Amino acid sequence: MRQISIVARTAVLVIIGALLFANPVRAAEIHVVTSGAFTAAYLELVPEYERATHNKLVTEFGPSMGTTHNAIPIRLERGETIDVVIMAAPALDGLIKQGKVRADSRVDLVQSLIGMAVKAGAPKPDISSVDALKRTLLAAKSIAYSDSASGVYLSTDLFPKLGIWDQIKSKSRKIEADPVGGVVAKGEAEIGFQQISELRPVKGIDIVGELPPGAQTVTIFAAGVPTTSKQPDAAKALIRWLASPAAQSAIKKSGLEPVKN
Repeated sequence: MRQISIVARTAVLVIIGALLFANPVRAAEIHVVTSGAFTAAYLELVPEYERATHNKLVTEFGPSMGTTHNAIPIRLERGETIDVVIMAAPALDGLIKQGKVRADSRVDLVQSLIGMAVKAGAPKPDISSVDALKRTLLAAKSIAYSDSASGVYLSTDLFPKLGIWDQIKSKSRKIEADPVGGVVAKGEAEIGFQQISELRPVKGIDIVGELPPGAQTVTIFAAGVPTTSKQPDAAKALIRWLASPAAQSAIKKSGLEPVKN
């Protein structure tokens, strides 16, 4: 039965690939840079896409925001040849306004929620309500957050709104370019916050849960074609494929929710 299921799925993928590429493009090498939230789903989808289309994906990773060497805006600023970027929608919109990403190529892919993690086996603090989250933040010995979309929201919006930023700032640490979960797993931070899909693949941590209603924010991650692309047609076709039903199973498995386009 399992073999039949695999065969059926493969057949569906081949059909979808044929439909998406009805106007054939020669096998292309497509350069992709994706932010962390979409990474787990993307890595599962790469082999399926390459089998269905015979194109080759050359992949690098970088945050949607920030000033680190591998951040997507910094890569485009220095003129890197990139065919597809996958990143937080607000940051992508900024690049479109700057003329660095083609406006007609933008497609929303997924919705993402922020979660909190502790070191594996450690007690799980209560974050079931805004008040409980506030108490947990005040009691924590150390706090880690990312330098990208989730961390920007926490440090510039949520923590100040809770009225505790001045009290927790000195014990809070922004993690640049690396997974927050890794810092928590090493015991370098007692609690850490990042997109759920970025926490899930990290070994050595337990995910406490999502931020509660009233503290949570939904981040849309979208894809676009930079103006530096040398394969714009193949790039747009890849984005259509990532937004198609063929990608939804891997997306949901990673802790994300597909956006209906």
